[in-house]
Amino acid sequence: MVNDHTHQSHPNIIKRLKRANGHLESVIGMIDQGKPCLELAQQLHAVEKAIQQAKRVLVQDHIEHCLDDAIGPLDPEQQRRVDEFKAIARYL
Repeated sequence: MVNDHTHQSHPNIIKRLKRANGHLESVIGMIDQGKPCLELAQQLHAVEKAIQQAKRVLVQDHIEHCLDDAIGPLDPEQQRRVDEFKAIARYL
């Protein structure tokens, strides 16, 4: 059975999340070691950015590949509007 919710970007997203998870575990270790709060905040910021980027890739991939399947064939003007939506969504 084919999973309709698997996209080409998913392996990359998994890699990003595993990296972020490892980084988070190291931050936990830093807290246990009593590292300075500034270092902890910097490292937590990096973890947060990594997770945000993984989410961004996931959402953009979904918009790019699933929207067309969901709405079906369009006339040229409607397609232009959908393409414009896809383009502007990259700025989110």
